Amino acid sequence: MKLLLNLSALLCAVVLQSQTTGPDKGHLVVVGGAMKSEAIVNEFIELAGGLDAQIIVIPTAAGRSKYSQDAGLAGRLKKMGATNVTVLHTNDKEEANSEEFTKPLLEAKGVWFGGGRQWRLVDAYANTLTETLIQKVLERGGVVGGSSAGATIQGSFLARGDTKTNQIMMGDHQEGFAYIKNVAIDQHVLARNRQFDLYEIVEAHPELLGLGIDENTAIVVSGDSFKVIGESYVLVYDGTFWSKEGSELKKLPKKEQLFYFLAPGDRYNMRTRKVIN
Repeated sequence: MKLLLNLSALLCAVVLQSQTTGPDKGHLVVVGGAMKSEAIVNEFIELAGGLDAQIIVIPTAAGRSKYSQDAGLAGRLKKMGATNVTVLHTNDKEEANSEEFTKPLLEAKGVWFGGGRQWRLVDAYANTLTETLIQKVLERGGVVGGSSAGATIQGSFLARGDTKTNQIMMGDHQEGFAYIKNVAIDQHVLARNRQFDLYEIVEAHPELLGLGIDENTAIVVSGDSFKVIGESYVLVYDGTFWSKEGSELKKLPKKEQLFYFLAPGDRYNMRTRKVIN
């Protein structure tokens, strides 16, 4: 009996470890790049608490040494009426671990990661006080968002994280900030014909959910579910197929080659890996 209980507990632990889950509190806005839609930006502002909320913009992924206080999304937010926006940047991990650098994060209600190369965010902020305090933003009900590299970094597996080229899907950096557990997130998917690229990751790591987000499109994550907003589609790689018209009569490829599209307005439960009807 004891052996059976131990095996049952082990099985439950394995299942939990392979489930895809979002943050316990707060929200995520995960954008596939080339964000033109004001509706996406407005969603981020609203989840942060409005135009007077303290918002931090982190443009580090773009690879420059210095940025102005209007860099990245910051200038756009200010033009839209946001009154409390701070650009935070360093390439120095020691500085990212300091209380002085991280002070603006203490009261922040929103954090935004800009585009570029996602490994730069790992090199600058992983396992630092900065990373810890961004997690605290979620824990107090705030929002973390990002576009392109700022989308991929929010997953647990860091797709395109190689320092040599972004065409290597499983590179020398493979760990993201894991605001969503057991997921690999790709971006610019349809605009750059990347729809087959996530196969490599989900075949090597079948426990992962693959999400490919097209440009000017976002998933808004609350708990373990998300809704699609924006202008294009999100591709889901969960080993199944879904269609609003059903799939009983369709001649589908094998499981390892399946993916399907979600349109703006569609919703998905990541824990159960089911479209929410």
